[in-house]
Order: sequence, then C-alpha cells, then structure tokens
Amino acid sequence: MNEVDVSGVIEGAGSLLDDDGKPKRTGTAWTASAHIITAVIGAGVLSLAWAMAQLGWIIGISSIFLFAIVNLYTSNLLADCYRSPDPVTGKRNCAYMEAVRSNLGGKMHMMCGFVQYSNLIGPAIGYTITTAISVVTIRKINCFHQNGIAASCRFSTNPYMIGFGTVEIFLSQIPHFHKLSWLSILAALMSFGYASIGAGLSLATVIQGKGKSTSLVGGSKIQSPADNMWNMLIALGNIALASCYSQMAVDIQDSLKSSPPENKVMKVANRIGISTMTICFLACACSGYAAFGSETPGSILMSSGFKEPFG
Repeated sequence: MNEVDVSGVIEGAGSLLDDDGKPKRTGTAWTASAHIITAVIGAGVLSLAWAMAQLGWIIGISSIFLFAIVNLYTSNLLADCYRSPDPVTGKRNCAYMEAVRSNLGGKMHMMCGFVQYSNLIGPAIGYTITTAISVVTIRKINCFHQNGIAASCRFSTNPYMIGFGTVEIFLSQIPHFHKLSWLSILAALMSFGYASIGAGLSLATVIQGKGKSTSLVGGSKIQSPADNMWNMLIALGNIALASCYSQMAVDIQDSLKSSPPENKVMKVANRIGISTMTICFLACACSGYAAFGSETPGSILMSSGFKEPFG
C-alpha cells in the first residue's frame, strides 16, 4: 500500500470520529428535543393537577410559566458550558461533572457529582415504582369495567417492578447515548399519549358538566392554614421537579453533531422542549383541576381519578 492509500485510509477513519476521538455524533435539534421532552414529560405531569388544586388558578399557572422561564435561562447557560473555555471551539465536557470541573475547578465537581447521582437514584426508583403502579392501575380499570366498581381488584406490583428494572439495567449498558434517539422519540410519543389521555378524560368530565368547583387561590376549606401552606410548598416542589432536566442536559448535548455549534443547536432544542413541556403541563394541570376541583387526586389517572373511563 503506497503513501497515498495510507493517507486516504487515515482520512477516512478520521471522518468517522469527532475531535475527541469518539464516534461522530449525529444528533440534531429534533433528537435533542425528543430527549428533553422524554425527560420532563414523565409520570410527574399527572400530578400537576393536584399541584394546581393546592395553588389555585393564579399562582398555579404563574408558577408553571415562571419555572419554564427559569429552566430555559439556566439550560441555555449550561449549554455554553459544554465546551470550555470557549463555548464553540473549546474542549468538550461530555458529562455534567466534567463541565463543573472545567468551569469551577478544585473538588467542586465531586460534590456536584454526589448531588447529581443522588438525584438520579431517587427518580430512577420513583419511576420504577410509578411504572408498576401504572400497569396495575390499567389492570384495575379493566377489572372495574368487567366486574363493576364495587369489585375487589387487587394485583401485585412486584412482577412489574422487577421487569421494568431489568429493562432499565439492559438499556443502561448501551454505550453511546446518541444511539438511543429512536427510544427517546418513542418515549416522547408515549409521554404525549398518557398526558393526552389524562387531559382528554378531564376535559370530557368538564364538558359533561361533572366538573367540580375551583378557586383562584387554591387550598381546601376543610384543612388548616398550616396544612394548606405545606401543600402549596409541596405543589411548587412538584412543578419544579417535573420541569427539571439539568442532570442530563450535558449528556443530551453530547449527542449533537459538531456543526452547527452544539451550544446553538442545544439552545434551539431547549426552546422546543420547554415550550412543549409548558403547553403539556398547562393542559394536564388545568383540565385535571377543572374536572376534580379541590378533590383532585395525586395522579389523575390513578387513585380516585377515573375508575370507569369506558362509559
């Protein structure tokens, strides 16, 4: 093989790699948006109706918009931290801890890493339990439909927790996050699916004239002021937690191709994802609160939400 052939092979191999030696990223603003939507429109969206019931129309809607604005601002700041010291030509920071270490230095990244992974463990356990409860709820609804609401429909969640946990372990072994774009798109469609079902059933209840009374300021008249205040704080926490994806934002940005610059593409994805999130949050929260009023359950698709959606 002559010198020309060798250089051609080297150039061909180089075209398959990015500037950090890793396989060339292929992500776009749309795939990044799908990752973001999958992260924020999770099971937590179904609890936003309860949060709205605690806060009322004024504070509830204002809080959703406020958290969206704050989330967009901080996410755009984080997008400029993917490369350092220059946000366009600097060295890549492929994970959240690397971005913290490059920008803050010292041992700060160890502390932030501990907080990050602690925050990831909690939601991972929560989603596993929520998934199992959701599957059991579907079985209960079918049971109520076949045998009547008075029937004793009890099912164990253990098999579903074990099954979902096994799938999570398998998917976590896929080495390149950008290879999961198809999964995030599928998950985003599923997220829209159950959020739309919840909002649709709530709207149907309101249209049928079965909606409960609501309030501009929220709270419950049968609870003490202290309990109402506590529930309002929990509601604000639910909205903030549901809209947060900062722990995985850098990983999402690391899936983007290098041209155009990743920070610019990520900011576009942030706008698309957070705008979609806000619309979905408002639809679920407002329709659920309008349907159930102060008696809104913790999840509009579980508990005392809809036991007979077929009628």
